[in-house]
This record gives sequence, structure tokens and C-alpha cells, in this order.
Amino acid sequence: MPSEQDVPGQEAVERSVVDLTVLTSWMDEQGLGAGPLSEVTALAGGTQNVLLRFTRDGRSYVLRRGPKHLRPKSNDAMRREARVLAALEGSDVPHPGLIAACDDETVMNGAAFYLMEPIDGFNPSTGLPALHAGNAGIQREMTLNAARALAALGRVDHVAVGLGDVGNPDGFLDRQVPRWLDELDGYRSFAGYDGPDLPDVDRVAAWLTDNQPATWTPGIMHGDYHLANLLFRHDGPEVAAIVDWEMVTIGDPLLDLGWLIATGKDDEGRPLGIGGPLAAAEGTPGPAQVVAAYGEGSARDLSSVPWYAVMACFKLGIVLEGTNARAAAGKAPKPIGDMLHATAVALLQRASSLIRKA
Repeated sequence: MPSEQDVPGQEAVERSVVDLTVLTSWMDEQGLGAGPLSEVTALAGGTQNVLLRFTRDGRSYVLRRGPKHLRPKSNDAMRREARVLAALEGSDVPHPGLIAACDDETVMNGAAFYLMEPIDGFNPSTGLPALHAGNAGIQREMTLNAARALAALGRVDHVAVGLGDVGNPDGFLDRQVPRWLDELDGYRSFAGYDGPDLPDVDRVAAWLTDNQPATWTPGIMHGDYHLANLLFRHDGPEVAAIVDWEMVTIGDPLLDLGWLIATGKDDEGRPLGIGGPLAAAEGTPGPAQVVAAYGEGSARDLSSVPWYAVMACFKLGIVLEGTNARAAAGKAPKPIGDMLHATAVALLQRASSLIRKA
């Protein structure tokens, strides 16, 4: 086996994470170009899913696999992501095109992985190019296009594209409140954590249970739909791709719409403090315009959108409180835990405000 220094580009990523010699051999078997890999660049890593960009035989690729230290369900998530991206081919959903997937985790250090087309776009949670930063009209259209892209995803017939056996949509909404209350209660196991100090959790949970929509239509649900998981074109407000499909399932797509609303501005135009510069930008519209843009491309019943927004606030607040609990146990930085706890409090307060207006 060549040493790490003998394989051009191997220094960009640990061999135990992505072995470029193994990857090259696997690509040979798939008929994906010839010759060495070049321009190898690690785009993400550490505790996050690993992204590696490279070129072979004049074509650019992005490899995606689970984190360096695989979690119990990391490989299942990668397989599901690849399957969904393949199913979206030919749709009007902006997404990275799937090139090839390796379901066999014995090939690459225990990790399933896939190759996708690179996306020419920018993430609006980290910064806005001059064109977008200086134009309120473009900012407005970016947010509305986020809703329109989500509506396109909701239009896909998941059964027709071969995803009928993904997830467990039966009783999906029924499981939400108990699932997240159990999650919150489980944080008590962290040493040093005194228990959740979140406002109105029980009252919000009771309202969600009492006002749950009686009917809904299953579909593809991204599971973590907000501005940070979108890439936008450099030359305008169009969505270049929806990314980070780790939480994708078959559920209620209107929960994605609720998530987009929960992480954006409120009815008074106030940002929550998450979502980066676009979420707080002057031209970014409030929830009514976001819902209207979604409705342009959806036949779904939107009369219960406030319920989905409250559910999104409830769920996200509980998820973020988990980092606060881990910080109390010394398993995460305390400043991060404090910051996310404050955001969780703000989310539960937003949920209560939405309830009062419903």
C-alpha cells in the first residue's frame, strides 16, 4: 500500500476517513473516468458529515460520507440520502445530481458513501455576495424562492419515484409531541444539568396535541429545511440546490414549511437570530409572504400552517436544548450551550406567540 505522501491529495483527508487509493479503484470499477484524482479539497469534516471535492479525468465530483467517527445510523442516512437524490433526478427540485453510490460499507473503512455533482452556489448563512447584500429585492426573492423550492419537493409523488417504502408515515404526526417530550426528558441524564428551563413547554405540547391537523398528505420531507441548508446562485436569487439531506424521510412536508417559518422573521419582521445574514436582511419577508409563495406551487391545505410553525419551534427548541445539557456535563463548550439555550427559549416564546394569534 502506498504511503499517505505517495498519493497526491491524500493529505487533504485522513486515509482512515477516505482512502484515495481505494476510491480510485472503486471509481475504475464504476467506469467513472481514468487516471489519478486531482484538486482534492476537504469541504467539511470533524464531527460533521465529510465532504471531499476532487477532479478526475476532467470531471469534478463531491464525495459525501458520514462523520469521521460514525454514529450508529450514519451509514443508513447516507444510503437514504443517495436513494432520494437518485429519485429526484428529472424533477424540478433543485438538488445535487447523484453520480454513483457505494452502499457496501466494507469498501471504505466502514462507511457508505456517494458521489454527487458539485454545485456552483453560496450558503447565505455564512455571508452574502455584494450583489445579494446590497439589493433588498434580491433578498426578498431568495427567501420566496426557498419556499418555492420546498413546494417543488412537496409536489413529488414519492411512491411514483420509488420511495414508497422509506420512513413510516403512518401515525407520523401522532408521534411528534411524545417523541420530543421524551427527548427533552432524556436530557436529565446528563450530569450537572438541572433540567430544562424552557418556557411553556407543557402548554405548547398540550396545544399541539389538541390542535393537530386531522388529515394530511404524506410526501418527501427534507427534515431540516432552513436557509443554511440551501445554496443560492451567485448571479441572482434562484436556489441552486437544497443540500444536507441527512434527515430526509417520508412524512408531512408541511413540517418543512413550518421549519422555514420558525427560523425566519416573525410577523413584526424580527429575526430570531439564527439563519445568518439573509434571515436578518432588510428585504427578507415575513411568514405570510413565505406561505403565499409556497402556496403558488402547492395544492396542499395550508389552513393549519400555524400548527406546523408551532411544532417546528417546539421541536427545534428541544433539539437545541440538548447542546445546553451536554455543555452542563462538559461534553460541549459552555458558551455554545448558553447561546443555544437562549435560542431555545426564544423559540418556545415564539411558539407561545403563534398560539395566541392562532
